[in-house]
Amino acid sequence: MAEDAAPTEPLANGADTQPAIGLITQYVKDISFENPNAPAVYQWPEQPEMDVQFNIASEKPGDGIYEVLLKVEVKAKAKQGIAFAVDLTYSGLFGVRNVPEDQIHPFLFAEAPRLMFPFARRVLADAVRDGGFPPLLLDPIDFNGLYLQQMQTQAQGQAGQQDDSTVGTA
Repeated sequence: MAEDAAPTEPLANGADTQPAIGLITQYVKDISFENPNAPAVYQWPEQPEMDVQFNIASEKPGDGIYEVLLKVEVKAKAKQGIAFAVDLTYSGLFGVRNVPEDQIHPFLFAEAPRLMFPFARRVLADAVRDGGFPPLLLDPIDFNGLYLQQMQTQAQGQAGQQDDSTVGTA
């Protein structure tokens, strides 16, 4: 009768073979806010230019557990100097079970940051506001599109390296 069981049902002995990914927790791992030109910065007439940089990293602290780190660095610069600088490392801990290896990487570097971003955005907005500036409201980011673009660039780079080595040996 076990052969008649639908593939989506758990096995009779209780073993769960279905793929599953779950968010365990999210947290601020590191945050830094600098206001080097206070109080003069509050008298500057023009709005500062914003330089926003993102980086995504992943670590595996345990079996089936992945930590995704969304790093955001923002510098606000004006003619007079730096208005403020904020660095945030916002992390999420994800449990992964029965997921094929080729599907884990896209999740960790595209989907997980997409899930975490609204919360990191709020932490940044609050930090900037608490520093005496208007809240910094970052636009939504297409992490999936960025991931696909990066994978395509890497594939082209590898193809270029293969072409270069072929040219070198010819």
